[in-house]
Amino acid sequence: MKLHFSKMHGLGNDYIYVNCLEHKLKHPEEVARIVSDRHFGVGSDGLILICPSDRADFEMRMFNADGSEGKMCGNAIRCVGKYVYDRGFTDRKTLQIDTRSGVKTLELTLEDGKVSTVRVDMGRASLRARDIPVETDYDDFVSQPMLVHGEVFLVTCVSMGNPHAVIFCDDVEDLPLEDIGPLFENHEKFPDRINTEFIELVDRQTLKMRVWERGSGETFACGTGACAAVVAAVVNGHCDAGDEVTVRLRGGELKITCREDFTVLMEGPAAHVFDGVMEIDL
Repeated sequence: MKLHFSKMHGLGNDYIYVNCLEHKLKHPEEVARIVSDRHFGVGSDGLILICPSDRADFEMRMFNADGSEGKMCGNAIRCVGKYVYDRGFTDRKTLQIDTRSGVKTLELTLEDGKVSTVRVDMGRASLRARDIPVETDYDDFVSQPMLVHGEVFLVTCVSMGNPHAVIFCDDVEDLPLEDIGPLFENHEKFPDRINTEFIELVDRQTLKMRVWERGSGETFACGTGACAAVVAAVVNGHCDAGDEVTVRLRGGELKITCREDFTVLMEGPAAHVFDGVMEIDL
């Protein structure tokens, strides 16, 4: 099979994008594993399919590097907006994109006729344990102790359409993330596995973050994770609802606003790297 693709990234959170508006891609789970391999494939955090939708302008499907399908990716959806506008599939600067976690609204900002940044209405975050899901007797899981890797962590769980565990710590750079990330991801409390964000509080408008994404490992950025981090910071009294908070990730910065009703807005860049063709034996 000859796969035509584009490589794009949001703050270094890179995916392979495939135009499925006219032709479906067979075996996307296996394709995701092949193209994501950074030694034998193109190299990426996963695969994104851009598809037609009967309830929005376009549909986004995302697959992690291990082939598992995710519900939502904040960095990827910004790149989808850039892809469809820059290539002339739409001339609208306000778009509706269907995802497995619902329809999201995008506001595109242009520079020299191309999309440079995208603001996404990420919808309303949920703290309900059953929405994440997390195995607990509590209705929510806010600042609850968990023993992982011989250390007790205070964990706040948030759903942004996909599951997140947020931990506040003193210094994110000193974390043995490759050791503890998989232990959180596959912990028995999280039946669907989980994305884990480690957050250093810089001030009330600034957070520093590292993230371990389920199915992909540590990534340079996670849009839904940055949103979950700000929601958790508001819930725990570290940030104020309605304020724009800068989240510093390894790949750059996102601007996140968590409103009082827990609706979350995310703004950040989207970048095209290159187009290519890969022969895949399936």
